[in-house]
Amino acid sequence: MSQDPSQQDSSESAVITSADAVKSATPAVILTGDRPTGPLHLGHFVGSLRSRVEYQHQYKQYIMLADSQALTDNMDDTNKVHRNVVEVALDYLAVGIDPSKSTILIQSQIPELAELTFYYLNMVTVARLERNPTVKAEIVLRGFERDIPAGFLTYPASQAADISAFKASIVPVGEDQIPMIEQTNEIVRRFNRLAGKDVLVECKALVPEIGRLPGIDGKAKMSKSLGNTINLGASADEITAAVKKVYTDPLHLRVQDPGHLEGNVAFIYLDAFDTDKAALEEMKAHYTRGGLGDSIVKKRLEAVLQEMLGPIRARREEYAKDKGYVMQLLKEGTMRAREVAAKTADEVKAALGLTYF
Repeated sequence: MSQDPSQQDSSESAVITSADAVKSATPAVILTGDRPTGPLHLGHFVGSLRSRVEYQHQYKQYIMLADSQALTDNMDDTNKVHRNVVEVALDYLAVGIDPSKSTILIQSQIPELAELTFYYLNMVTVARLERNPTVKAEIVLRGFERDIPAGFLTYPASQAADISAFKASIVPVGEDQIPMIEQTNEIVRRFNRLAGKDVLVECKALVPEIGRLPGIDGKAKMSKSLGNTINLGASADEITAAVKKVYTDPLHLRVQDPGHLEGNVAFIYLDAFDTDKAALEEMKAHYTRGGLGDSIVKKRLEAVLQEMLGPIRARREEYAKDKGYVMQLLKEGTMRAREVAAKTADEVKAALGLTYF
């Protein structure tokens, strides 16, 4: 049986590493963003925020506050989404994202994105949406079973609209999100074949070199819903309390016992945030041969996090004094982004024969 040409792209061809992106000499457009359902945490910082600060000096970068998509499983508490738009924007500004270099936008305020989603839904089947591994995993995680909100099921078409509206060629995602990028490219290829020309741009998934950060409790995912995060705006006391709970080596019962690094959250965090790599390697060697207590390791981790998060917290508090100013920045970014999305929507409608006036 021959394969649909729209699906003849391997996952490898749709993926690049951070190093590949930095080396690329081709001008690129990046689309990234977050669902505003709560404050951002260390996992977001490692997974995307730190890179966004770097990429804004190299690429044209759009950062989306995906409030419309957040409603797909938060319709029972829409106020949570509304109030967290500014809160997440504060985190962006606090870590160093510059709205003069990165275009920060609010998804719901660009109706062309919803319009494109509607067109793309005619280019994908329900069966294909249900086969998407990312969607399947999220349905199980949320316990929807067959009570799946239609908006949630069609998330891949919405994401394809977001990406293609800005003609993004690079989309930073975790490995679990690669199937979403592959499905975006399927829709793009199918549309371009229909149009008879390349109206839309295919994209690649930019997977971070540092993998997903585990929660402080050792669970595979740092998650707001699991309460195992350290937020970027955490107070000094909150950082201290969280570090005390950080999972280490359950078999390291006595100081003199050799400790294990695998699965040890304290050392995973130190690998991610401690800039003194030589001293860290010495600490690892000491821990694995025995004679180094977990309390010493956690003391170092706390010092590293306090030094890193202190300035972020201070900048966040300063911006929070004038949320009207923050909202004005969001409005300006959204308006700039809408001009781009509207141009793409006009091109899509023209290709579909929907231009009348």
